[in-house]
This record gives sequence, structure tokens and C-alpha cells, in this order.
Amino acid sequence: MSTNRELAPKEAAVFRNVLKNYELRQYKKGLKLAESILKKYPNHGETLALKGIFLNNLDKKAEGYEYVKQGVRNDLTSHICWHVYGLMHRADKNYAEAAKCYTQALKYNKNDVNILRDFALLQTQLRQYDSAAEARAQLLQHRPTNPPFWIGLAVSYQMAGKPDKALAVLKSHEEALKDTPVNYEQSELRMYHNWLIEETGDFEGALEHLNTIESKVTDKRSVKEKRAHYLTQLGKVDEAESAYRLLISENPYDSRYISKLLDLKGFTKDDKKAEANQLLAELLAQYPKSKAIEDLSLHYAEDDSFKVKAVATIQNALRKGVPSLFATMKKYYSNEKKQKVVAELVESYGASLEKSGSFEENGAKEPPTALLWCLYYLAQHYDYHRQLDKALATINKAIDHSPTVVELYMTKGRILKHSGKPQEAADVMNDARELDLQDRFINSKCAKYMLRADRVEDAEKTIGLFTRRDVDPVKDMVDMQCQWFMTEEGYSYARQKNYGKALKRFQAVVKFYDDYFEDQFDFHAYCLGKSTLRAYVDMLRSEDRMRGHPYYAKAAKGAIAVYMTLADKPKESNSLDEANMTEAEKKKARNKARKAELKANKENQDPVTASSTAAAASTTASSTSTTSATATDDKDQDNKEESKKDGKKNVDQDPEGDSYLKTQHPVDDAFQLVEPLLRLSPGNVDTQLLAFDIYLRQEKWLLAIKALNTVSQLKKNHPELKSKIESCKSALSSPTTPVDPRIQTLIDSQLAKLIV
Repeated sequence: MSTNRELAPKEAAVFRNVLKNYELRQYKKGLKLAESILKKYPNHGETLALKGIFLNNLDKKAEGYEYVKQGVRNDLTSHICWHVYGLMHRADKNYAEAAKCYTQALKYNKNDVNILRDFALLQTQLRQYDSAAEARAQLLQHRPTNPPFWIGLAVSYQMAGKPDKALAVLKSHEEALKDTPVNYEQSELRMYHNWLIEETGDFEGALEHLNTIESKVTDKRSVKEKRAHYLTQLGKVDEAESAYRLLISENPYDSRYISKLLDLKGFTKDDKKAEANQLLAELLAQYPKSKAIEDLSLHYAEDDSFKVKAVATIQNALRKGVPSLFATMKKYYSNEKKQKVVAELVESYGASLEKSGSFEENGAKEPPTALLWCLYYLAQHYDYHRQLDKALATINKAIDHSPTVVELYMTKGRILKHSGKPQEAADVMNDARELDLQDRFINSKCAKYMLRADRVEDAEKTIGLFTRRDVDPVKDMVDMQCQWFMTEEGYSYARQKNYGKALKRFQAVVKFYDDYFEDQFDFHAYCLGKSTLRAYVDMLRSEDRMRGHPYYAKAAKGAIAVYMTLADKPKESNSLDEANMTEAEKKKARNKARKAELKANKENQDPVTASSTAAAASTTASSTSTTSATATDDKDQDNKEESKKDGKKNVDQDPEGDSYLKTQHPVDDAFQLVEPLLRLSPGNVDTQLLAFDIYLRQEKWLLAIKALNTVSQLKKNHPELKSKIESCKSALSSPTTPVDPRIQTLIDSQLAKLIV
């Protein structure tokens, strides 16, 4: 034992109480006890570390870190000091550093269950599943009767790509569950077991296991879906068909079941459309209210059959006044013949309804609203084909017919937007908003159009009508993680060349995705206890794909464009400062600036509203008086500190986004945004073009050309491809760093192929 760790019996008893105070979250009481020990043993490392974490939980982070570091220095072999240091990093969501601290803690106490459990959670968060499996295996050795430890090990093996090992673990665990009553947790565990068998590719075994556990599973729908899937995989067509028909009978509105039945019977092929139509007609007769079957019938129908079905669908929707009719029929516009049939039908209906009030000459009279919705459809149809004058005239005719229908004004606004008239579009959308002041959707649409017209102040006032009254609208949008608003406002500021605010908004969206990833941490333990394993594994996998979402791509694209603009602007001050420096001095100065920037970014946790933690630490009272106080005084003090804390949070320390403009490495910052896109959506043309722009400025010539090659393969006639090739050739003609002749030869050959 370290000499700095020895305590007299009296202080040792107090130290045990300090540990209890931390577990019970009695931070003020624990702090006073820790300070009483430190009066006699000022170098006691473990007490110093605990004092640090108490201070951290009392909003004195900077001071807390100093005490924890001092504690670690005074007792490098204490697992408590390292564990506390790891907890501090984990609280700051610095998981990689926390994992290092836990590794040190386990070096000096490899059998501590709490440290092992926390370490396994961190490894899962960091996606280091092999290490997580090792930690969970050790946990299981210490507590073999703890069900979450068995389940956690199985999940770690599955996520590490070893479903066979996960199965072995679950089988051992289930031996102890044979006589347990049927409940939700055990039901989910059995379905998870079945899923693992499926992941090994043993569909026969999965089907047998499913039949065995069916009576003990509460999720009957999942059992039926899995049975249909396994029978399909095993080629048992008749049994699979019966299984899918059973699912359709229970829910005829789910298009997945119907599509899988068609696929099972081979009716999705082009030469089997007649059979598909026959099957769909049979199903529609059984379930006439199923919109899913009706839509698929239109999809597979051709020629006269399609026209007959389209007539029934369109006339019925126009009679009922279904605003979403165009969205439904637009799916079939990819087929020129079907598109022509639909256009002819609706245009003929419009003319006939105006003339005689019926769909056909001498036909039955239709409701007066049928003409309104027919004109509404036609306006959208013309807008889709960019026949904008015709679309505008048609929607105006519809508005003259019924001037109080909100959807008409919204469509008119969209037509004006497509006509390149953003100001008029915003005005019309505001007219729509004023027709129904209680509709949040229309309010949001109006704000979006105002942002497209660069009327930021008006947009914020409009969106503020539905936000909290005591909070700034933009802050509320951040709190609600409203991606569309932050992205649109970012693009508006970028168009106005207000690059600081633009980056502030774009980075806010990027931080949303960081938050989504960090929010999963609490579920690593929760889901193992509740046995919601299928949903948990789906969550882990979806989190890994999260940054492939279109909203992230849109925000990243806007931010990268701004960073590229900043990178291309001459930095006169830098050139003056470095004019008289040696190369070594320049390198040292750049490294120093980079470290300062990284530190600032780390402290600036909320890019839109929160103040930096350093500022919070410097302005928070640092008194650690050990005098006793009454419970009332403590409560009053807590309220004062909380009010002070809330007040600081509501103050935006960087409203103009100047901190983002001060970056010394805009190209590197841009690459941090595009890297997830390259990993998750490399087949997206925009992703490759963004990567090219960055590689070009980094003078990574081969990677830049590789990006252009990918663009060429994805879309050979892309309008930007030629200009990008010219940009590449121009940059190669005067590189800042000489290119190796061998690399130059390879570059020339790759460019030549690309041009051809």
C-alpha cells in the first residue's frame, strides 16, 4: 500500500462515510467530511480525488479536476483515484479518456465489479466490442447469478460479429430459466435467442426453435412474421404463402406483407404482372378498404387495366376531397404511359366539371368541391413538370373558387418558389398561415419560406409563436433539436455572407448528432436489465448509421461550403506574422494555435447557446467552507446557485459565431464533417464532390481524382464534373508542395482516363 494511502482508524471510518456520501449523492456532506480528513492528511490521494468529484458535482469543474489530478499524482496505484478520474471524464462524455482511466484502475484492482461494469459500458459506447466481451466475461465469473451479465456478454459477442458465441452464452443462461413463468422479459430473451440463430444462417434451426418457444412468447405478431420469413428462406412456398395470408388478414393495411407475398410467388417480375394483378384483385375483393392493396394494384396494372383502376381511384379521391391525391399518383409518373393516362384523365375531369359539374358528359352531378380539388391536382401536376405559368393560373382559379382553403395558398407559394420568386412565395405562405393561426405545420412552413427569402428576423418571430414564451425562439429550436430550422437559417446566413452565424447554425445540427450518439449511453445498462434486446441491438446499429441521414448531409454540405470560402480567403495577418519566422518557428506557432483551438472547441459544449465551461468555472464561487449550516440555509444557497447557473446558460457568449471564424484550419474542420458521409454514403454524388473540394485544398491529388472517378461512375454527365476536372488540372499546375515525379505520372494517367 502507498504510504500516502494509510489513515488512522478514526479517519479511515470517516473515509468510508465519504464513499457512502458519494453513492447517496450527498455531495456537500461528503465534501465537508473529505476536507476534515485532508486537514490531517493533506496528501491523501483517494480523499483528494473524492473531493474533486464532489466539487465537480457542485458545478466547480475546473477546481474539481485539479483535485482529482492531484489525488492521482499522490497515489498512482490507487484504483479509487483512477476510477474517480474515469468518472470525471465520463461525465464530460470524454469516453476514450475515461476508458484509459478504467484500464489503469483495473491494473491495480482487476476484480472490482463496479469498475468492470463501468468499463464494459464504455467499451460498448466506443464500439470496442471484443474488449467489452472480455470485461463482461470477467463480470460473469464474479457474479454468475446476475442475469444482465449473461445477456450483456451475449450482446457483446453478437455486435462483435460472433453470433455463435452469443448463442452458447444464452443457452447456458436459459438452463436456469426453464421453470420461470411466462412474462415479457423472458419472452424477449427467447425471441432474441431466435434472432441469433437466424444471424448464424441456420434458418431450419431458427424455425424449429421458433415452434418450440411460441407458447412462451408474448409478441405473437413477431412470431408470425419470423415464421413467414424462415419458410420463405427455406423455399417452402405453400407454407410461407399461408403464413403471409394470415398476416394480411390481421393487418391488410401493411404493404410489406402484400409485397412479400407477391415476391414469394415470383409475381414481381415484368413477365408476371398479369398474375400479380389477379392476386391483388382477389385481395382487394377480400379487403376493399385497404389503401395498400389499391396502391399496389395501380403499380402493377398496365394499359387499359391501369386506366380503369386510375379512374376509380381519382374520381373517388376528388369526390371526397383528398388533398394527398397528387402525392399518391406521383409515384406512377416514372412510367410515361401511366403519367400520360393520369394527366389526360384529370384534365378531362377539370374541363367537364367546369362545364357540366360531372366527370363525364351527361354523367351524374358531382359535389361542387370536386372541381376545386381537380384544379388543385392540376396545379401540382403542372408545377411538377415546371409548367409554372400554367400552374399559377390554375391555382389562382382554385383560390377564386374557394378563397379560404389553406392548401391552395401553400401550393401557390411552392409554385412561386419554383419560379424564382422567394419573397412573393413567403408572402403567400404567410397568407396561408393567417387562415389558420393554430396550425403548427403551416406556421413552420411559413417560417421556412421566410428563411428561403432571407427574412431571418420575420422567420424567428413566426416560429416563436409556437415556442416557449420565456425562451428565445432560436434557443428553443436548439433545445428541441429542430434540424430543419437550424439548417435553413444556416443557409440563409451563408447567402448573406454572415459566415459566423451560418457556421454556428450548421454546427448546432452537427452537435445534435453528437447528442444522439451520447444519449445512448444510459441504455447500455437499462436495456440489459429490461431485456429489450432486439430493440437495443437495432438502436446500436442505427446509431452507427445516424450520420448518413439527409439532414446531417445537408447541414454538413452548407458548413463545408463556408469552410471552403474561409480557406480560400487570403489570411493577410498570418502572412505578416510568419514573414520573419524560420520554418521551425512557423511549425511551432501553428501547433500552438491548433492546440488552443481544440481546447476552445472542447470547452464550447453548446455551439449556439451555452457558455464555455472555463467561463463557468472562473465565475462560480469557489468557497469550500466547512462550517455547518442549517437545512434551510443549504436550500437557499442551492436555489441561488441554480438561478445563477440558469442565468448563465441563457446568455449566448458568442451570438455572432466569431469563434468559428477564428479557425486556423478550415479545411481540416470541413473534413471532420465529410468523413462520416464518406463512410456511410459513399455512393452519394454530393458526398464525393464535397470530398473532392477538400482533398484538392489538402493537395491529396490521388484521393481527389478518386472522388472524381466515383462521381463519373455514379453520374457520368454530372454538370459539375467537367469544371471539377479543370479545377484539379489548374491546382496541379501550381502546387504549394512539389509533387513526386512518380506520383505525377500516376496522376496524369488517372486524369487522362477521367477526361476520356
